[in-house]
Amino acid sequence: MTPAVIQLAAEAAERHPAEVTDWGARIAWVIGLLVFIAFVYWLMRQGWKWRGTLQSDLPELPAAPSGLPAHRLALTGRYHGSTTAGQWLDRIVAHGLGVRSRVELTLTDAGLDVVRPGATDFFVPAAQLRGARLDKGIAGKVLTEGGLLVVTWAHGDKLIDSGFRSDRAAEHAAWVEAINLMNPTITTEGAER
Repeated sequence: MTPAVIQLAAEAAERHPAEVTDWGARIAWVIGLLVFIAFVYWLMRQGWKWRGTLQSDLPELPAAPSGLPAHRLALTGRYHGSTTAGQWLDRIVAHGLGVRSRVELTLTDAGLDVVRPGATDFFVPAAQLRGARLDKGIAGKVLTEGGLLVVTWAHGDKLIDSGFRSDRAAEHAAWVEAINLMNPTITTEGAER
């Protein structure tokens, strides 16, 4: 190589230096991002606990009595949560009602037995059932029109809407009819909104 070529190569190298990764800055950004995500998660968790504290006046959930009569209907599916009746965004988290889970529902003449593996089971006596309807959403879950079975029930001095989705959505209409027939003051004409 001639000295002129070597000099041109050196000048080209000076004009376009090789890119160098600043690992210290990159690691600092990653750590900062992880700390921010952890902080946001912590704030969400504190909000969930605060909501549970505000709802602490809600009585304990009743357990299913032993020797339930034969079931009218049964289904398996998902429990999507409970809200204050008529306020589909006001999630109830006290006593585990805000925890989504798999569900096994059983409707008997005594009431509605809600078995949730990994979460608190509860029982709604027939006298506490206020009605059922098909809806499209409940606190954090929106489905197609009529894709959610919403059961309204009284607990203490509060009316609660609980949302369920069967593995076979065609079962929902039979559930609405059966629950509404248990309460003679409800008509199926007003069950859907």
